[in-house]
Parts: sequence; structure tokens; C-alpha cells
Amino acid sequence: MEGRAKRGGEVQELPRAEADLAREAWAPLFELIQERMRRFPGLAAELELSSVQAHVLRMLGYGPQPMNGLASYLACDASNVTGLVDRLEGRGLVERRSAENDRRVKLLCLTEAGSQVRERLMERLAEPPPAIAALSAADLRALRDVMRRAVEKLNEQREAAGGATAASPPRGDKQG
Repeated sequence: MEGRAKRGGEVQELPRAEADLAREAWAPLFELIQERMRRFPGLAAELELSSVQAHVLRMLGYGPQPMNGLASYLACDASNVTGLVDRLEGRGLVERRSAENDRRVKLLCLTEAGSQVRERLMERLAEPPPAIAALSAADLRALRDVMRRAVEKLNEQREAAGGATAASPPRGDKQG
């Protein structure tokens, strides 16, 4: 059985051994991510946010986002985003602004209070899980370097696909 991967902007078949190796590398990483995401609702609750509200604050830290772009990122209907934004706006964490080039488009922006809550959220998200923190310095450097190269590949693939999505963090961001 062969696998598929994007290389140079197009999907290519990988040789079986390379596809198996890619799966072997991805499986433990996915397990670590899943374990961390199980803890995300509790982290959001510490900041008096729902999980979805925490995701919204995280994304708005990369700059103003159109409401329809946020709906796309969250994979929900725009009407759901309106209620979500109403609650965040009621807490003084976000505000709606008209886009300069099209006043019909509403951009969501963090307020000063929203930026402060987001900063606390990002600090907590940057704390490595115990399983990572327990690795040796050499392993941590190797993992960091490999993950940076993977993110570079991701950015190359985004560019080849026509650019980043509206809610994608900018390249080189070390927080998100």
C-alpha cells in the first residue's frame, strides 16, 4: 500500500516504506495532540471561556478577521458566529468594525481586555505537556527542529494552494 503526500504543490504517491514511516511518525504526535486537546476545555474554563471562545481569541490575535472567515475556520454557520461574538463582545473581549474596503464586511478585533486574556491563554498553551518536558535537551532540540521544518512544509503547501486561509496565523509566529 502506498501513501499520498503533497510535494511541490501537487499530490504525489509515496513509496510504501516512506508512507509507512510517515504514519509511524504521525501516530505518536497525534496521540500527544489528542491528549492535550482533552485538557483544552479545562484551560478555557480557567479563563471563563468556552473552548470555542478560546479558539476565537487565539485566532483574533493574528489580526482582525471577517465574521464569515471565522465561521469557515470554525466550520459552522455564520449565525452561530454572531451569537458567539455577541457573548465575547458583551464581556468586552472583542469588537466589530467595518472593513475599510467594504463597509458591509464586519471585522472582529480584540479589545485591550481581549488581548490580555489571549496573552494568558497563549502562555498556558505554550506550556509543554509533561511527556514533552521530560525529554532530554538533545531530544527537545531535535523535536523542535523537525517540527519547524514540518511547519515550513505546511506554509509551502498553503502558498502552493493559493495562500493562507483568512484565519491562518502568519508565518514565523511562535505562539500559535
